[in-house]
Amino acid sequence: MTTFKRVFAYVFLSIAAFISIFPFLWMIISATNKSSDVTQGRLLPGGHLFENTRNLFDTADMGTALTNSAIIAIATTVLALLIGSIAGYGFEIYRSKKKNIVFNILLLSMMIPFAALMVPLYRMFGSISSTIPFIGIDTLAAAALPTITTAFLIFFFRQNTKMFAKELVEAGRMDGLSELGVFFRIFMPSMKTAYAAAAIITFMNSWNNYLWPLVVLQSPENQTIPLLISNLGSGYTPDYGVIMMAIVIATLPTALVFFLMQKHFVAGMMGSVK
Repeated sequence: MTTFKRVFAYVFLSIAAFISIFPFLWMIISATNKSSDVTQGRLLPGGHLFENTRNLFDTADMGTALTNSAIIAIATTVLALLIGSIAGYGFEIYRSKKKNIVFNILLLSMMIPFAALMVPLYRMFGSISSTIPFIGIDTLAAAALPTITTAFLIFFFRQNTKMFAKELVEAGRMDGLSELGVFFRIFMPSMKTAYAAAAIITFMNSWNNYLWPLVVLQSPENQTIPLLISNLGSGYTPDYGVIMMAIVIATLPTALVFFLMQKHFVAGMMGSVK
């Protein structure tokens, strides 16, 4: 590569990196400014960080929203990884003539937009609210259950299972392990990168989920972070400094999870592509 091409490549990549990171930089800077400074497009840090933080926790139930989002995201991630990995493992390991037909039907379900499922889902949870109230309308369980089993996760784990050494399954069976023993004691420890990648995707999707919680969660004490931020921005005179502070706080958990597991994420995604 010539010197000119190298300089052009670095300049282009620097510009692309700045464009990519600028929204996050502006968000952090805006969290330190007053609402009027944000609307005027101020790009210099201000001295209102602690004031915006105090106003956020005084005017909104931020602690409750964080707790609700954490409960939903963690429960969804754990259960989705368990169910999705068992299903993906079963589709790949156990042979059946009708297996591919079932799997193709499962993949076709990915073509159905979630908005088309909200009305039947709402009617279903509404019908069981009187008999099983802890998973009915306006409960955290109702917000989490529809996202626990996804065709994408099953497909993701099936693709990763193709890279799994099938000889280990036979060796485990010969050593007297049950099928569940083979799965939990051999398969799961060997697929840490796949679980890490799936955990990041599932956690981020659940943490940022807005549409279904908006429909099913009705009381203020059950609202999640996206609902809280939406409510902050729907006022007659929204305080944009406070809103940006809430967005910064809401971004931290997903950013932390991603940066802690990014190496495993890349390896897990590459394994699914192969």
